[in-house]
Amino acid sequence: MNHPIEIFDGRAIPCSVKHGLITEKWRALPAGQVFVLVNDHDPTNLRRQFSERWPGTFEWKYLESGPENFRIQITKLAPLPEGSVPAALSCGD
Repeated sequence: MNHPIEIFDGRAIPCSVKHGLITEKWRALPAGQVFVLVNDHDPTNLRRQFSERWPGTFEWKYLESGPENFRIQITKLAPLPEGSVPAALSCGD
């Protein structure tokens, strides 16, 4: 059975907590599940954080690439290893 893809709209969330909420949303997903992040800018720092902290466990696919809105499908490819690095707290982490 296919489940509808959940949308996470980060446009109105303050940067001071946005990355933490997004990564916790992703970390809670079962392997193989996805959600779509909607943002008002290209979250390149967030993608870098994913690559550094959880290599090989996610897929990042642009569905819309601005200039006003970005929609990224983020897939959890595999369970996280024990003791994996926790989520970033803010956009600057």
